[in-house]
Amino acid sequence: MEELMGSLRMISNGNVLLYIMKGVGFTLGIAFFAVVLGIIVGTVLALARNYCTNGWTKVFKYIATAYIEVFRNTPLMLWIFIGLVFFPSIEFPQDVSKFFGLSRTELAVLFKAIIALVLFTSSVIAEIIRGGLNSIPNGQFEAAYSQGFNFFQTLWLIILPQTFRNIVPTLLSQVITTVKDTSYIANIATAELMGRTFQLIQISPNYTGLSTQNVSDVFVLCGLACVIYFVINFTLSCVVRHMQKPKKKAAVVAVAE
Repeated sequence: MEELMGSLRMISNGNVLLYIMKGVGFTLGIAFFAVVLGIIVGTVLALARNYCTNGWTKVFKYIATAYIEVFRNTPLMLWIFIGLVFFPSIEFPQDVSKFFGLSRTELAVLFKAIIALVLFTSSVIAEIIRGGLNSIPNGQFEAAYSQGFNFFQTLWLIILPQTFRNIVPTLLSQVITTVKDTSYIANIATAELMGRTFQLIQISPNYTGLSTQNVSDVFVLCGLACVIYFVINFTLSCVVRHMQKPKKKAAVVAVAE
């Protein structure tokens, strides 16, 4: 019981809570960055795979297909470690590292992990977007051509807006997955939520007043992280469910003359 009370006192410490909340901020920021860049890269990949089908443009289709299949069928953890070893290290300015509250080495490692997450996420989002593209009838192209639109105008003004409108619920579901995927970064960096949780477990005796780590520290800290992940993802799930509800059509009332 004494161990549990010590663990509970630790998470009531203002400095510990601030440290964890900064981790939440990093988690949300990393997920947002990965999804936004994933949408941009994924859109290019989906368009290449769907529409580069003639002549020399087939090369882009083969490249996009290979990229998507390789990343989608291999584990994210593998790419994080590949990124850590093979991606070039970027020397961030000291002011940037101070702004994020990380050392320059930590920031460089985190950047590599984020790039790996973006590459992985973009392959999944590409297939989501491709599904949306395939749901648009070919008649949309024919109608656009008859009005004088060229291929790129048709894509930009007609096809892509409808595609993204159709895939919003599925895309939000992928956001939930990406938020959870950020926890993989804890294996090489300590910036996001799980990384900071593991860091606190290691130094927990400094806050509990006990000489060693104990099971209650792991239970309380991981339990808190679990609650935070649940709140974030459950909120997003509610948004997805709301968007998937069929829209009620307004009743048409006949007015007697």
